[in-house]
Amino acid sequence: MKNLTRFLSMMWVAVVAFSVSCFERAHTALFGYMHRQGMILCVAAPFPVTPQLQAIALAYRNNTLIADAVLPRVPVGLQSFKYMSYPKGQFMTITETRVGRKSKPNEVEFTGTEVSDSTNDEALDDGVPVSDINLAAAQGLPDPIGQAVEGITDLLLLKREVRTAALVFGAGSYAATNKNTALTGTTLWSAFTTSDPINDIITGLDTCLMRPNVAVMGNQVSSILRRHPSILKAYNGNAGDTGIVPLQFIADLFDLEEVLVGQGWVNTAKKGQAVNLSRVWGKSFALIYRNKLANTQRGATFGLTAQFGQRIAGSEYDKNIGMRGGQTVRVGESVKELLMANDLGYLITDAIA
Repeated sequence: MKNLTRFLSMMWVAVVAFSVSCFERAHTALFGYMHRQGMILCVAAPFPVTPQLQAIALAYRNNTLIADAVLPRVPVGLQSFKYMSYPKGQFMTITETRVGRKSKPNEVEFTGTEVSDSTNDEALDDGVPVSDINLAAAQGLPDPIGQAVEGITDLLLLKREVRTAALVFGAGSYAATNKNTALTGTTLWSAFTTSDPINDIITGLDTCLMRPNVAVMGNQVSSILRRHPSILKAYNGNAGDTGIVPLQFIADLFDLEEVLVGQGWVNTAKKGQAVNLSRVWGKSFALIYRNKLANTQRGATFGLTAQFGQRIAGSEYDKNIGMRGGQTVRVGESVKELLMANDLGYLITDAIA
């Protein structure tokens, strides 16, 4: 009898182990299939997402930052994605279009190269002690968790601004013939009596395969350009060369869709060192062709930002924040700034002193 009982117990353990093993294999296979099919888009993450906090993160805007306008966000279905790179001139090559009465029209084929890439997870945490939360509630002060979400979002957007500025003002982002690195001394736009920014900008507009429709610069360059005597004379009809022109006049003068001026500052000092502030958008000037309808599969544009999902925000209890614990607040997004066509832009490096 004992042997029979032992035998049945062993059989039961074996059946349970086999069932668990089968379940694990089935679970892995199912989720692997769903991932390959792009079906896992909203799987619950270990860190809880709070709708109220996510709404704050999505609605928050810093109007001094221009990255979203320079490299517009476009959605991608998976964090790992592919985009098309088309050869230069493909859409400008003339093909015979005339068709005989019973002949077959010529057939065209648009070829491109698939480039694999993936978005990067960008996120920050902030700890809010429960004492701060209770004090704010008791005194009718703003919710410190909501304020933490705004502060983190601001830092995330600032980091994105820095990445975008580095890409747009990087000499390596442009074709060899699509940049002017020769402005020095008397040709710098800050040399009011000897420089010629109108000619420099027209040269850039005429160089690109598709005429740029957006100008990008920092506040320092904008201030110089808008006060340059040649720009003022164009605005005043040669009647005067002092003052400052409206920013819209720069767009009208060069027939641009938009002129974007970055106002952001960034502290370049390491943690613990004295604050050292510098402009995010330095002393360069860029002309780019921006197509707001372009995505990772279609449309010619200088650059864009691939975005997987929405910006997330949430909080969870952390016993290690102070004596009484607190809430760890997290905000994050999954994005990647992409250069799509280096001959659809023109860069003037160090336009001012």
